[in-house]
This record gives sequence, structure tokens and C-alpha cells, in this order.
Amino acid sequence: MGRIGKPPRVKRFCGMLFRKDEDAAKAIETLSRSWGEVDLCAGPFPFSFTDYYAAEMGPSLQRVFVSFGPLVSAERMAEWKAFTNQIEQQMAEGGRRTVNLDPGCLDCAKVILFSTKDFSHRIHLGSGIYAEVTLVYRGGEFVFLPWTYPDYRCEEYLSFFRSARERFKKQASELGRTPQAMPMSPLTADADRQKPL
Repeated sequence: MGRIGKPPRVKRFCGMLFRKDEDAAKAIETLSRSWGEVDLCAGPFPFSFTDYYAAEMGPSLQRVFVSFGPLVSAERMAEWKAFTNQIEQQMAEGGRRTVNLDPGCLDCAKVILFSTKDFSHRIHLGSGIYAEVTLVYRGGEFVFLPWTYPDYRCEEYLSFFRSARERFKKQASELGRTPQAMPMSPLTADADRQKPL
């Protein structure tokens, strides 16, 4: 019988869509008050992968990613998405969101995103919040999965996750932990490895 260990520590991040710089700045400030200082920021990047959000948020959206301070326990992941939903509601104008917040976390082996929507590849965490592994790290690179969003395959996003992963490794080492990535199986390496679109 396997022994139940302590919940792992992860690095928390948030991707956000917005039109106005001041809205992004306000959201980041609100997040950092609860999650700690921002230690990595990437963007803004033009968001042109879908017009799904245009009706609510308007055209010419941009994306930024930020990661936050110390590593945290993965025990309460569902609360992170509930918290960002509250921020979206508080910042809404006329019933329309001014920011769209996509919280997530990573360790050496994977990038995890959270959602309020169920799907075949998502696991319920509690309180109506679901988690999905959207990228895995194998053979020295991030590997896409069939459900990985197109924008999460682009080099700009991958560069952020590489940098955040390196920060995670350094912080985990300082805590006396030895983070491990998933090994690449020689039998599945060619099938699993996919290049950014």
C-alpha cells in the first residue's frame, strides 16, 4: 500500500486577457495582495487566436502572464479559480468583464490550468472547479496534448513557462526538494513530441 504524502508545492501563475493596460495593472495588484509579489511577467501579446471573447470584452485583446512569489501547497487549488472569478466580477462594467483571468500552476513536469467547465480530460477539484494538465515536460521540452489550446502552443507562451519552470526548480532546491520531470520514453518519443504551431 502506498503512503500518502504531503501535497506537493507548485508555482502559481495567471494569464489574463484585457483591452486596457490599467485594467491589467489593477488585476495584477489585486492578485499580488493575496498571492505575493510578481516575480515574472511576460507580454503583452496580441490575442488573435479566437474571437470568442470579443462580444463581451471588445476587439484587440491582449494577453499577459505573471507568476507569483513563493511556492505554495497544491492542496487548495480550487480556491484559486474561485478567487479570480471574484476579481473578474468586481472589475466588470455593465455586466461585461474587463479582464479574463486564467489561473494555473506548474512544477517541473507539467502546467495545469483551471476551469469552471467540465470535459473528458478535466478532473473535478471541488466547488465546481476543474483542473487539466495542458502541457507536460518531457525530453527537455514542453509537449502538447490533444486539448492544449492553440495559443498555449506558441513560442511566446512557452518561453514564459520555461522561465517559470526554472524559477520553480530554483525555489524547490532552496526548500530542499529535488524536482523531477517526466522522462521521455524512447518508444513514444516521436509520437509524443509535437512542435509549436
